Amino acid sequence: MTTSQRQTLSVLTVPAFNDNYLWVIHDGVNAAVVDPGDAGPVRDALRAHGLTLSCILLTHHHADHIGGVAALLSEWAVPVYGPRNDGIRFVTHALDEGARVRVDGLDLELEVLEVPGHTLGHIAYVRVTPGEHWLFCGDTLFAGGCGRLFEGTPQQMADSLGKLAALQDDTLVYCAHEYTVSNLTFAQAVEPDNQGLALRMRDATQRRGTRLPTVPSTIGLERGTNPFLRYTEPGIVKSLVDAGRLQEGAAPVEAFAALREWKNVF
Repeated sequence: MTTSQRQTLSVLTVPAFNDNYLWVIHDGVNAAVVDPGDAGPVRDALRAHGLTLSCILLTHHHADHIGGVAALLSEWAVPVYGPRNDGIRFVTHALDEGARVRVDGLDLELEVLEVPGHTLGHIAYVRVTPGEHWLFCGDTLFAGGCGRLFEGTPQQMADSLGKLAALQDDTLVYCAHEYTVSNLTFAQAVEPDNQGLALRMRDATQRRGTRLPTVPSTIGLERGTNPFLRYTEPGIVKSLVDAGRLQEGAAPVEAFAALREWKNVF
């Protein structure tokens, strides 16, 4: 549907590749795109909704998050916001912890959080303008899981996730992949008595059965069901010890590292 009048800000879900989500934030006229790994679906979404691209927001350097930037810039000469320390050549506005982004053409201001772990320079964006609370977290926090540690340390990732977990419960978590059912399957293996987790798995399975997205989730839901935010819970620690992946009395960061390593091979 084409529109020419400004509306309340909303977020379009744009599927790409096998399991990526690209996010288009818009007001019915102008739009910002988060992590456009593929230009085609973004271009199609903009045209279908009658939107003009105002800027590009990047979280980290992996190809499935930046692969469509060059093609979009060939059609729209817009600023590209991204992490200062993640080696992305397209970035025109380099961002550090605490930076504020006022998105051109939209009534939208975002605050930057540095969240290393998946990559060393990874950042996330948190909405600070009035309205719904939004988090665009790339591959740091997933629905029911977290990103692999390709560059960072377990301590860095645990600290980054702690920073995100401190956001308000109703913050909508716009992560970049549809990994939820797989993540929750692992979560149930390490915390089988979590009834909230069982309910979440039932809902996620039903949604995927009809090809509906399971994201965004919320920070409150992640706090209650995501093992990577719950790695100090006694039940999870016991599962790690019982599985021979952790020594009793180990430091919390060792539990986090063991949990991530277990998920890598689960």
